[in-house]
Amino acid sequence: MRATNSLAEQADNVDLSIVVPCYNEEEGITELHRRVSDVCKGMNAGSYEIVLVNDGSRDRTWQFMLELQTQDSHIVAINLSRNFGHQLALTAGLQICTGRRVFVIDADLQDPPELLPAMMARMDAGIDVVYGQRIKREGESRFKKTSASAFYRLLDRLVDIDIPVDTGDFRLMSRRAVNALNAMPENHRFIRGMVSWIGLKQEAFPYERSARFAGETKYPLIKMLKFAVDAITGFSTKPLRIATYMGFFAAALSGALMLYVFVAWLLDRSVPGWSSLAIIMLTMGSCQLVVVGILGEYLGRLYIETKGRPLFVIQEIVTTRSVGARAEPAHPSH
Repeated sequence: MRATNSLAEQADNVDLSIVVPCYNEEEGITELHRRVSDVCKGMNAGSYEIVLVNDGSRDRTWQFMLELQTQDSHIVAINLSRNFGHQLALTAGLQICTGRRVFVIDADLQDPPELLPAMMARMDAGIDVVYGQRIKREGESRFKKTSASAFYRLLDRLVDIDIPVDTGDFRLMSRRAVNALNAMPENHRFIRGMVSWIGLKQEAFPYERSARFAGETKYPLIKMLKFAVDAITGFSTKPLRIATYMGFFAAALSGALMLYVFVAWLLDRSVPGWSSLAIIMLTMGSCQLVVVGILGEYLGRLYIETKGRPLFVIQEIVTTRSVGARAEPAHPSH
């Protein structure tokens, strides 16, 4: 069956949804499906669905999804109309999935799906969000590890909520946590921060992150910087305060320089020249540009939000009605 509306209108909730955003993952998607399916079958997860979201891939990822879907009725294949980015692709999967519990994992298999049973056990104890916290990162450069560590610690100092360090989007969430997340409409999304903002009962699950199974990272330096800006501006106004402090500092510096010039004039020690003037102009101009840039980041986000555009556009959903057979939940959500 092919559709463009919510699967929630077609079937009752399943016990477990596995949501996987995918971008150019043709080399690893078959292995991802095998490992995720083995885990679900091995733990007797009850009724489950594997929601694969194609985020405008330029390779054969969508064709592989369609082939897998014909072989496995548990798969829900979602094709976005273009590349919207990882966070919006994940948002699409979270809004379409129907599980009472939702397991989020990336397609690169750096986060082992075999940890799901242990995370489900923690949720059985009354936890709403069980999030993976990396204690070791394999297959990543020293620069990537250092920059990621610095980012999380800087973010912790800037934001007003507690966003756990060394965490990604790898997590297991209850339906009420997912519903709360889906009710948040902002375009510039930092989902791990949004989940922290929700509150409820959340618990870290320490694990060792593996190297990518195949392909290349989808987060080069430019995307990492943009992601960092979205995270900081989405959860903190402290950069605006920093801009204010810079203005006060520039004003104080200008006052001190004017006092110096006046005293030098009184003592007849003023030396004509352009160097001091150029330094003052460059200092003031730099501060002004930084302040305007910070204001522009926030103003740009307000502009995008006021447009009220949909977060994403779905071109096609491919699923099978037989997936809609629902059993009693093996692990009731909270």
